Amino acid sequence: MTSLRRWFLAALAASAVKAESVQKPGLQLPPSASVHQAAVKEIFVTSYEAYQTYAWGYDDLLPVSKTYFDGRNGWGASIADAMSTMWIMGLTDWFEQAVNHTANTDFTISHTSDTVSLFETTIRYIGGFLSAYELSGEKYPVLVEKAQDLADQMAYAWVGNQAIPYSYIDFTNQQPTIDTSNIAEAGTLTMEWNRLSQYTGNSTYKTLAEKSVQHMIHMSTPLPGMPAQGINPTTGDSVGGYVTWGGGSDSYFEYLIKYARLTNTDDNSYADAWVTAVDTSMKTLLRFSTVDNLLYLADYDDNKKIRHVGSHLACFYGGNWILGGKLTNNATMVQIGLQLTDACWNTYASTATGIGPEVFSYMSSDGNYTGGTAPNQEQLDFYYSHGFYITAPDYILRPEVLESNFYAWRATGDPKYFNNAVSATVSFKKYLPATVAYAGIYDVTNVDSSKVDDMESFWFAEVLKYLYLTFDDPDHISLDEYVFNTECHPFKAPSAKSNYGSGSGPQPVPSQSFSPESAPLPTVSPVPALLRS
Repeated sequence: MTSLRRWFLAALAASAVKAESVQKPGLQLPPSASVHQAAVKEIFVTSYEAYQTYAWGYDDLLPVSKTYFDGRNGWGASIADAMSTMWIMGLTDWFEQAVNHTANTDFTISHTSDTVSLFETTIRYIGGFLSAYELSGEKYPVLVEKAQDLADQMAYAWVGNQAIPYSYIDFTNQQPTIDTSNIAEAGTLTMEWNRLSQYTGNSTYKTLAEKSVQHMIHMSTPLPGMPAQGINPTTGDSVGGYVTWGGGSDSYFEYLIKYARLTNTDDNSYADAWVTAVDTSMKTLLRFSTVDNLLYLADYDDNKKIRHVGSHLACFYGGNWILGGKLTNNATMVQIGLQLTDACWNTYASTATGIGPEVFSYMSSDGNYTGGTAPNQEQLDFYYSHGFYITAPDYILRPEVLESNFYAWRATGDPKYFNNAVSATVSFKKYLPATVAYAGIYDVTNVDSSKVDDMESFWFAEVLKYLYLTFDDPDHISLDEYVFNTECHPFKAPSAKSNYGSGSGPQPVPSQSFSPESAPLPTVSPVPALLRS
């Protein structure tokens, strides 16, 4: 055998060891990174000090009125959600304080009269505790114990042989609220419950979470690989035929590829389902705006009509496609993910505050149908200047645009993504300060907008972590070593496989008739503090 042939075979074997890296090799930070990182840390410190002063132990700080609100059962959601960020930022004294609070909190009962959300409690509390446990070197087993206390109660959401759990549980009697759900609430449990099984040695948690997702992967769908948003846990059938990457569906799709990466499972169905959903989306949902040629993912409604709508929640999709495209060695998906990220960032760059709105719409070559009212003249004028128009102008401290921007920066090293994060940090410091800490605003187009009196826990968990990590050493919490849950809590992943999925392209479920039920659906991503009387 010639030396050249030996070299070629060795190189081929090496290339099969793992997938293309998610992060750009040798990515270097600009010299100014430390200054911007310090600014983000200062925002976190200011926010958390105010929380400690006015809301300690409760779920949310109300930063305008300087009081608190319990919308997540009164266990201290801001503490749970902040822990992984504290550790990453080196705020170890506060981390110890948070562990002590957690250790002395009873999670077997709700501290409010509310039922317990399976989805929100999983991503914020269980995800937060298990990530903090890992990041801190597994030195605080009480974090696993408390996560298990929650999961043991929430396991009652699965009734009998039903694959799909109900969304809410009454911890006083272990009875679920019998109601419809959505695929995000039922399908965003696998990462956290798998990791809980790993640390407790009890496979029940993993089995329950996987059972739900496997049912949705194999159910009949309105579009190949894309289940309808609504689902009835009692029957396991779809409710309506609405398809979206936005709220109510978002993290179901997000976790398909992330679960495959986190576990390196030999079951290709998760990654194949994700590839199928993306392939369908490229064929059916991608739309370019008629102004500026911006790329969006449209919705597909119950009447099989395309809705030209977008949202801050949906803007996670750019980062998800970048990650999944890298893991499946599909450069086209990566490039589309970058274009989607750019369009979402444009919703920030186009406003007076430099902050993006909650909901927006656009026009493409096939029209501008949204399912709602037609744009007024002011919206049309805005569209012709910016390639989208705003239909809900509030900003409630959501992370998704900065999440995708973070993935784009780590994957490409393009300075524009770094500069986007700088711009967002400047805008937040200028327009979001409240009486204490920081708050959302009701109108991103108004530099004098009134404030939203709530500081959701994902401000600590997501917004400030994605910004901080954008300005951090790329080898710290590398996307080639960690997988983030949908609340931005990182989990350590094994070395990547050579490819995720079967590698044979989309794997749609064999053709089945789609006959959804008709029933009311739950509110998508409600913010409890904003629903209070």
